[in-house]
Amino acid sequence: MTDLFEIIDPRFAAKIDPDATLEELYSECLWAEGPVWFADHDCLYFSDIPNQRVMRYLPADNSITTYKAASNFANGHTRDQQGRLVSCEHGTRRVTRTEPDGSITVLADSFEGKKLNSPNDVVVTSDGSIWFTDPTYGILSDYEGYKADPEQPVHGVYRVDGRDGSISRVADDFVQPNGLAFSPDETRLYIADSGASHDPDVPRHIRVFNVIEGKRLGNGRVFCTIDVAVPDGFRFDADGWLWSSSGDGVQVFDETGKLCGRILLPQRSANLTFGGPNRDRLYIAATKSVYALQVKARGLPFP
Repeated sequence: MTDLFEIIDPRFAAKIDPDATLEELYSECLWAEGPVWFADHDCLYFSDIPNQRVMRYLPADNSITTYKAASNFANGHTRDQQGRLVSCEHGTRRVTRTEPDGSITVLADSFEGKKLNSPNDVVVTSDGSIWFTDPTYGILSDYEGYKADPEQPVHGVYRVDGRDGSISRVADDFVQPNGLAFSPDETRLYIADSGASHDPDVPRHIRVFNVIEGKRLGNGRVFCTIDVAVPDGFRFDADGWLWSSSGDGVQVFDETGKLCGRILLPQRSANLTFGGPNRDRLYIAATKSVYALQVKARGLPFP
């Protein structure tokens, strides 16, 4: 164990650089979230939710600027097959896409005639479908959105069809669905279930589901449990290992769900992504800061 890494399984040592330095890129967020890497633009986008802004980091000159102000309390982001930014907005309770000309297309804002709760995190599959979680975090207070009563009877997970835009609910038995990611071959979907980190009775695990015909979920089971606080956002590396946010930083699990190592941060992390030319630079959104860490693992490529 070092000040930065805890190696629980020796295989984890091959995925990290023991001499790497944790870099704090930015420290002026109120709640940093939603990092997404755009390789063709060589930049990182991330959210500062309470400040209602999406930020952009350019490694070329180490600059950070506001990409989008008045972001409607945007939280999680991803990119689609056409390289467009897809975002979850707490304030408007919707999932949107930013077009090349800057205009906004609404992908989902209701289900069965009722408003969504507060879309939280989102992924896009190779067929263009959009999957997102819909907990109530963004309507619990006026800090990360606007306080309101939920209209949906459950805290669900949804799929937007990539061809016709139809919306279906694919899971309805979560306490608070949070981060989500597909396995490298898209045959399984992993979804974090989290609540209040101080409540021992709420789940703090990541569940895995079989993806049926690319449209439905089945055989849900617990994949792993976060032992410090609760899971939030997470990503897979090219070997199928899961790198998850946690209360102590980042916890890394192998393909069976075994905890193999930790990256220990001074702040609780909320989300992370792999970036850089070789997808071996780990970007971590952690409370008020965004960090970067060079690793030996490589993340899955974005579309």
